[in-house]
Amino acid sequence: MSHDAYATLRVSREAGIVRVTLDNPPVNVLDVALMTDLRRLLATLRDDDSARVIVFGSADPDFFIAHVDMSLVDTPAAFDGLAAGITSGVNVFQALGELLRHQPQVTIVKLAGLARGGGAEFVAAADLTFAAIGRAGLGQIEALMGIVPGGGGTQYLANRAGRHRALEAVLGAELFDAETAERYGWVNRAVPAGELDEVVDRLARTIAALPEGVIAAAKRALPPEDLSAGLQRENDAWASQFVRPAAEKLIRGGLAHGAQTREGERDLEGLLRGLNG
Repeated sequence: MSHDAYATLRVSREAGIVRVTLDNPPVNVLDVALMTDLRRLLATLRDDDSARVIVFGSADPDFFIAHVDMSLVDTPAAFDGLAAGITSGVNVFQALGELLRHQPQVTIVKLAGLARGGGAEFVAAADLTFAAIGRAGLGQIEALMGIVPGGGGTQYLANRAGRHRALEAVLGAELFDAETAERYGWVNRAVPAGELDEVVDRLARTIAALPEGVIAAAKRALPPEDLSAGLQRENDAWASQFVRPAAEKLIRGGLAHGAQTREGERDLEGLLRGLNG
């Protein structure tokens, strides 16, 4: 698999492990280019029996996936090309999460930076996530933009952490540190930042070296829950809010005040709360 095959990803292979490094400056926003590359990568690997584990990391130590590209408010048709061929009943953002959730390989996120909105949804859709203490952060920030999560976030988080904690994350719109995310079940484990690579690599190599059929058998015994009805409810809720004037005003205001810049993204919650105040 060539490093040059994807504009926003660096891809390498080692003994059954596919290592994917997200590289979409300035903050790894989930835009059309990154979403296209991720979908193409997952589709390419789906029937690749030599790939057993996929490890996702970031070229940027501060950001994993910032969130969905907020400039969607100005180009609402930008993602239309990705809608072709997706499963009926889900939107393009949910389709990415469902593709990841149903991937035959074991998918592992190595979270060393921030993941909000669509980035947090990607993390929750992966099989396993290990988060660096003092560096990793997770948040469903959409409420501060006048909307609700629309890429599977409500369903994935409720499935992992329970309805009460999902409501806290969705409506409180706080940034959760690694230790809290671990307690809530949002990630598998919070580990010291200096040990993150070792922990993930050891597990990835162990899984990749398992006897033939073990991974498939485990995934067959522990299938992802059918969330189709909940995803439809989520999409309806997200779409109903996205068209409201308040959402457009908040998203445009966020962009005008530094969202999707490195400085603005360091405290995006504070930036957006200032617009809501």
